[in-house]
Amino acid sequence: MGKLQSKLKYSTYRYRPDGIIEERVPAKTLQEYSPAHVDSVSVVAALSSDLCVSGGKDQTVVAYNWKTGNVVKKFKGHEREITKIALGYRSDRFFSASRDRRVLMWDLHGPAQPLQQLSGHAMVVTGLAVSPDSSRLCSGSRDNTLLLWDVGRGHCVQSASVSRNLVTHLCWVPREPYILQTSEDKTLRLWDSRGLQVAHVFPAKQHIQTYCEVSEDGHRCISCSSGFEGEGCEATLWDLRQTRNRVCEYRGHFQTVASCVFLPRALASVPTVATSSHDCKVKIWNQDTGACLSTLSLDGSGPLTSLAVGDTSSLLCASFNRGIHLLRVDRSRGLELRQVAAF
Repeated sequence: MGKLQSKLKYSTYRYRPDGIIEERVPAKTLQEYSPAHVDSVSVVAALSSDLCVSGGKDQTVVAYNWKTGNVVKKFKGHEREITKIALGYRSDRFFSASRDRRVLMWDLHGPAQPLQQLSGHAMVVTGLAVSPDSSRLCSGSRDNTLLLWDVGRGHCVQSASVSRNLVTHLCWVPREPYILQTSEDKTLRLWDSRGLQVAHVFPAKQHIQTYCEVSEDGHRCISCSSGFEGEGCEATLWDLRQTRNRVCEYRGHFQTVASCVFLPRALASVPTVATSSHDCKVKIWNQDTGACLSTLSLDGSGPLTSLAVGDTSSLLCASFNRGIHLLRVDRSRGLELRQVAAF
């Protein structure tokens, strides 16, 4: 299966004072690659500079080469929709979580069947995080619990439960024993994996916190919020060091912000972050000032569900209606976002 060329095109326009809209540059062809999934895509993660791993409603985990437009491998073992993907550090092994309440471990170069099956949650698994040395996995669920797993043995070694802590996402702080977690109770928690105890609770927000990510240096984290008609719908930058205060907010989406990522420092002269939302928009922000630097509308894609950094100038964006979008950031045009392919 290889590249297909679609008739779909995008254009950049100039608005004249007399109200006439003029095309500013020639329309460019959007590449339609072989599709990764046959239904809605829930999550996408970058495994390497040319491979991504995704999961969706079709109950399938897919490794995909987004530079050539080809499915590398399909993994089947879940019985319901995939909800999360977590990658091992510099490893070809990864984990998937599902509404079937299980976590499965896979190897890119191994069999199409799971290497391990981790079962212990009473409800859908909604968070996964791998430790920096890949020896531990933390899973979280709508059953209010976190479970810590020994990856080598496939055993649960610790568990913790907090009332009304319906987990929405987990991520591990680089080079640290700490796990960051968002919840439907509108809070962001920092857990110490050495005893699986809450080390810090950040000030509660006004809306459900849907997702979180930690910067590569481990100094800052970003979380994002549910909402509607512009109420809520923001991302928030937090300090993970001494003060642990709110640093900045990014406001401009009109529906739930489902995903947020730190962008590579090589991309721009200032630190930047990106967000994707149910309003079909992807935005790039100045990390320190909160100014929106670029917006791309993926109209017709339905809610945008997940966002991942592909390389220093590429983003991968999963959607409800139109698979995964490959986006490029044009540094020469002020960090302008454009879609170059879909799969």
